[in-house]
Amino acid sequence: MKVTVLYENHAGFRKGLLGGHGFSALVEHNGLRVLVDTGTDGDVLINNMKVLGIEPDSIDYLFITHGHYDHTGGMKAILQARSKPLRVIAHPGIFQRRIALKPRREIGIPFTREELEELGAEFVLSEKPFEFAKGFMSSGEIERTTWDRAVGYLPDGIRDPVKDDMALVVDLGSEVAVITGCGHSGVINIVRHAEKVSKKPVKALIGGLHLMGAKEELLEDVIGNVKTKLYAGHCTGLEAFAYLRCRLGAEPLHVGKVIEF
Repeated sequence: MKVTVLYENHAGFRKGLLGGHGFSALVEHNGLRVLVDTGTDGDVLINNMKVLGIEPDSIDYLFITHGHYDHTGGMKAILQARSKPLRVIAHPGIFQRRIALKPRREIGIPFTREELEELGAEFVLSEKPFEFAKGFMSSGEIERTTWDRAVGYLPDGIRDPVKDDMALVVDLGSEVAVITGCGHSGVINIVRHAEKVSKKPVKALIGGLHLMGAKEELLEDVIGNVKTKLYAGHCTGLEAFAYLRCRLGAEPLHVGKVIEF
């Protein structure tokens, strides 16, 4: 399995690559290419793909971890850059309207389903775990047995539970690798759920862990309950990452970073 980071808060060390708030990664395994999320800005995503030599038409599936703008903002650009339709794996709730406060703003997908379908998106929406290609499984809704990191509000003023937060589970044989967008379901819950649905231990958890501003007790809970290798970026937060780096040996993400197992 090979993971190439295409969109991240940090640009990395290769000329021409651009950083920006958001996340996207290309997962290559079993002869297939699965794009996980699309970042915030389509121009940035397409630029980074060009610099890294990744053709939009070479992508077999798009997996959307959840319906926030910083993971879906590049959807229109990737569809427009292709000459053929693209199968999109996601949760049925990704088009839920979402709001953040301070300042009040929309934080959901910036496009309608109809807009994206007109450009070639073929949505496969399910809240249940299922294998959509050889070696690639959608986690489905993640069971939350301990704390989560949900954010934002729904239009009626109720806190958004971000139930559509899912992870990509990649079968490595005796183990699995897990790619998460923001980790709104909570790091511990994600690892436990992935092990439950795959019936295999998690070798690595890759992506944003949404631990920015987390108290030390919560970070210690992660350290005490997660023994897998962490590759953390995006919304993990610099202080939380430094803590996990010192205690667990977590590795940072940046645009252009390649992880291989």
